[in-house]
Amino acid sequence: MEDAGSELIGTDSMSAADGAQSDWARLARYLDGRGMSLDLSQPIRRFAGGLANRNYLVVVDGQPTVLRRPPDGDLPPGAHDMAREHRILSRLSDALPFVPRGLHHCDDRSVIGVPFQLIEYRPGLVIRGTDLSQLDGRDDAPDVLSEMLVATLAALHGVDACEAGLQDLGQPEGFIGRAIAGWSKRGMLVADGAALQALVRDTSHWLLQQTFRARSPTLLHCDFKLDNLILDPRTLGPVALVDWDMGTRGDPLFDLATLLSYWAEPNDPPALHRLRQMPTTNPGFWRRARVAQHYAALTGTDIDDLPSMRVLALFKLGIVFLQLHRQWVNGAVKDDRYADFAALGEDILLVARDVSNGSEG
Repeated sequence: MEDAGSELIGTDSMSAADGAQSDWARLARYLDGRGMSLDLSQPIRRFAGGLANRNYLVVVDGQPTVLRRPPDGDLPPGAHDMAREHRILSRLSDALPFVPRGLHHCDDRSVIGVPFQLIEYRPGLVIRGTDLSQLDGRDDAPDVLSEMLVATLAALHGVDACEAGLQDLGQPEGFIGRAIAGWSKRGMLVADGAALQALVRDTSHWLLQQTFRARSPTLLHCDFKLDNLILDPRTLGPVALVDWDMGTRGDPLFDLATLLSYWAEPNDPPALHRLRQMPTTNPGFWRRARVAQHYAALTGTDIDDLPSMRVLALFKLGIVFLQLHRQWVNGAVKDDRYADFAALGEDILLVARDVSNGSEG
């Protein structure tokens, strides 16, 4: 959830760009030096919805284009990696029709103060949070969206990384062990107070005691959920899967567990309802068990260790909210939505603990 809702959609969901005019002028000069033309006569608009990375609609060489950049301030290790995301998008778009093409990457901070990239713009429908009002009258939408999510994830995991030119992306060997260690370390950096630190330590220790099945690595998105998909408004099929800055290769069940960490059900603990990341508590959406079973049927993947993997995904998610709250405390972001994220992060970590000991709910 490093960048929840980084949608590339119509201008009705945008606000005026927040960058200084001098930033855009420097950007225009930079692009001009590389044979590209930024049209400053067109308004630059910021896409709504994101909690972290910033996305802008610009016109480059006469075409609407997305400029994507990380947030200001100190960033968590490995997050908001524009170079990694550009590499994935510039190659994976040839293998999957729902991956927008990466057009350019710049790591020269003198241009706009941070690394950035240019990405192909694909308009469409984005469903944010629990709001299904855009689909009024579509009684079939929950079922269609449930199936679409699983099929899209299965299609991603079916891509041959070598054929896509991404065979050396990440370090799949020992992926789960490193994920546990990495998120445990990040958790201890942002866990305030002895009780929260003990919760992080205890959950980390439990995860390290679990046996995870060895699987062939696949390409991973690492934040696969509904509002990171741009949809065809008619078919509700995927037009673009966005927010790839944590993409890597590893155990495919980590992506499935990540999706399920956002997939709230009506009888779930309050913390999962407060997430409000997907509309899955609405009637007609599949339950997590059916999602997992359908994924297994589509991919032939054995999912017997999925409960432990879901604990890892919830562990990660709780720590992400703690990190986002810390960015707000440090002044790197001014959005007051972050004010309650510490409490939410801790409550999600408590859900992870409860799932691990079989007492969820």
